[in-house]
Amino acid sequence: MLPNDDQSSLQEAARRFARSRLLPTYMQREKDAKEDKPTDRALLREMGTLGLLGVDVATEHGGLGVDGVTTGLIVEELAYGDFNISAIVLVMSLCGAIIAKNAAPTVAAEWLPRIPRGDAILALSITEPGVGSDAGALKLQATRDGDSYVLNGEKASTTYCDCADAFLVFARTGSVEQGARGVTAFLVPAATPGITTTRYRDVGSHMAGRGSVFFDQVRVPADHRLGDEGKGFSQVMAGFDYSRALIALQCLGAAQASLDEAWAYTKEREAFGGPIARFQGVSFPLVEGETQVAAARQLSYHALALRDAGQAHTVEAAMVKWLAPRTAFDVIHQCLLTFGHYGWTMDLPHQQRMRDVMGLEIGDGTAGIMKMIVARARAGRAATEERGTVA
Repeated sequence: MLPNDDQSSLQEAARRFARSRLLPTYMQREKDAKEDKPTDRALLREMGTLGLLGVDVATEHGGLGVDGVTTGLIVEELAYGDFNISAIVLVMSLCGAIIAKNAAPTVAAEWLPRIPRGDAILALSITEPGVGSDAGALKLQATRDGDSYVLNGEKASTTYCDCADAFLVFARTGSVEQGARGVTAFLVPAATPGITTTRYRDVGSHMAGRGSVFFDQVRVPADHRLGDEGKGFSQVMAGFDYSRALIALQCLGAAQASLDEAWAYTKEREAFGGPIARFQGVSFPLVEGETQVAAARQLSYHALALRDAGQAHTVEAAMVKWLAPRTAFDVIHQCLLTFGHYGWTMDLPHQQRMRDVMGLEIGDGTAGIMKMIVARARAGRAATEERGTVA
């Protein structure tokens, strides 16, 4: 895939910002997050001024209205500088798309312009204790009461739970027997009475502030419902095809940063009378990493190009969602080893990148779930048969 002139200009702007502004302070932001320092809103507003946030939000709401491929180019470049900053861009794209397609005009007019300005962080609240990829089994209850809904229950593994300005909450409005058809989505401002949060101690991506959100008699106006009752599951599933391709590029951007740093080190580090780049045992693993990253990158942009063309891309998005995080982790690990004993310190960013990308081997669907999606697409009902029955 070769970007056109407009895409190249946006890509270059993201590249300059990522390498001059984000990369030098990538590790510092993790330290700040561990000390519970708030997300740098000034940095987000700076990105908004540069047109690097909410790029796929429609122009009437302050965005650039670009397509999925262009959004992917920006996400990948930003991830090169800071994996976690690129995650904000990605989640805002997913949430913005859901709001744009399903929110009441007044709600969309209030929240969508805040995304490209960097004035709002939105969180997607789907997962519950004991309920991960099976979104049809959600239990958090939303009960209609006049011109409002009352929400009660708990959401788990919500990214940005402690800094979000609003939550996109997927709750059960129908019976448990209805499964996915009984799930409805709501936009719930974080300041609504009855919401409390707790933060997890995660292995990586500390800036993401993942945690649980508790809803105790939380009253939400009916006009904050996103779409019709019972349509929440289909809304989020459609959005995941988009976000999974972007997640892949996010992981690959981080891997490319480590590769570039490792190549530079092989030219500077000398052993046995010359630079270590001349040893195939050093250079060939990096060549393999470059190849694997390039291949996964092409599949990612292919999935986004299919989306932009209005074609089915569920299979391609699922393929790259399991492939790219694993590839990125393995490649970054090899880069760490390339630095030898120096790589085994907290002074270099490879250990942080490795921990950060690992989280996306789980988030937005595990590799097992992604492979099942592809298997069902290829084998149909045969892929769902178990002991003579169809699941």
